[in-house]
Amino acid sequence: MNLSNLINVAYLAASVLFIVGLKGLTSPRTARRGNGMASLAMLIAICATLLDQHIVSYQWILIGIALGSIIGAVAAIKVPLTAMPELVAMFNGFGGGASALVAATAVLAPETLSGVPPVQIYVASAVSAIVGAATLTGSLVAWAKLLEVLRWQPLGKLVRFANLAALLSCIGLGACLVIDPRAGWVLWSLLGAASFYGILLTVPVGGADMPVVIALLNSCSGLAAAATGFVLGNNVLIISGSLVGASGFILTRIMCRAMNRSLIDVLAGNLGGGGGSVSQGDDLYQGRVKSSSPDEAAMILETSRIVTIVPGYGMAVAQAQHDVREFASILQDRGVEVRYGIHPVAGRMPGHMNVLLAEADGPYDELYDLEQINPTFSETDVVLVLGANDVVNPAARDEPQSPIYGMPILEVGKARTVMIVKRSLSPGFAGIANKLFVAPNALMLFGDGKQVMRELVIAVDELGHR
Repeated sequence: MNLSNLINVAYLAASVLFIVGLKGLTSPRTARRGNGMASLAMLIAICATLLDQHIVSYQWILIGIALGSIIGAVAAIKVPLTAMPELVAMFNGFGGGASALVAATAVLAPETLSGVPPVQIYVASAVSAIVGAATLTGSLVAWAKLLEVLRWQPLGKLVRFANLAALLSCIGLGACLVIDPRAGWVLWSLLGAASFYGILLTVPVGGADMPVVIALLNSCSGLAAAATGFVLGNNVLIISGSLVGASGFILTRIMCRAMNRSLIDVLAGNLGGGGGSVSQGDDLYQGRVKSSSPDEAAMILETSRIVTIVPGYGMAVAQAQHDVREFASILQDRGVEVRYGIHPVAGRMPGHMNVLLAEADGPYDELYDLEQINPTFSETDVVLVLGANDVVNPAARDEPQSPIYGMPILEVGKARTVMIVKRSLSPGFAGIANKLFVAPNALMLFGDGKQVMRELVIAVDELGHR
């Protein structure tokens, strides 16, 4: 078998492993194995590419591999799982930026690409430059918003007009690049316009919609990679990029449905809702909130048979996942059935709560999604809501004028008792009051999530040894 055939066989094997690995990521039980298969596929693809006879010098390639390996190792060790959304946003940006750089190289030095038709090179380069550059700057904005160093959220017709103008400029400059690729100013203008478009696309989006934006940018990074595959004539890059692009877009659609929002509304920063009045916190909560303590909560838990834990962003901020797992283990040792109810948009990225609970060795068979857990709340003795707000807000079901009306929520209010762990009565990302806090069966446990869970663990443990 000659080298060319060997490389094609390696690319085919990598493509199959990518597909199987992606299938594994659809379930928490098989996610680790799927991730391993996808990593193996990437290793095979890289090795096959390095064997390609078109590579003249390995000097800069080896330097890049060394630098990337160091950065990846440091990130894996140093970045906590609570900061994973920011890291994912940055990785999406790096992928888009890499695609844009390859596109620029192909336009500036098309003679380095043998066997690829010129029209394919320039059309694919234009697409890769637009999507890649926009993904890079859009991801940087998402990263800054997740870190809360950027709070700017311009809204209105002027922003939408500028957004449309930037998009049309990208399309026009892309067409000019295909028609006259030797005009150097066109390439740099295209990259600049696409970068500006990425900023305009992301900056109007609010913090509550960051999970959707991260999924969308992940899809864009895959599409940019697929376009780069056409630039290089690389089949495995086309296949893997298409898989990432399609799966990211499907996930984006799923999350939009989970929020009862359209993608257009998300990108425009529109929360939706009607024009009526929405319950305000001061009026709603005055004299109606029942506060409790970990000791009182432990006494209620002592007689419980079924307990459901609903984690939210507050658990991530407090880094309370290990205390939550210890709490669940103590209850299970006493014969209590413990479940976890996971909302699709809980946290700051898709699967954020699943990742945190996996870090604390939470069993996969105890994790239930929205459709699975909602029918069980009526038989649940206690629901412990840890830092979640909008995803358990009854306004989504009961108030047509609410900006979150129609959003599927976790129906925790149907349980016998609802315990809510929060620092204060502050609203969630949607900025509206939560009637769950004044429900007859609701108890508030105020304080830092980690500290409250630690005190609750101690109280439940001591009560069991009396």
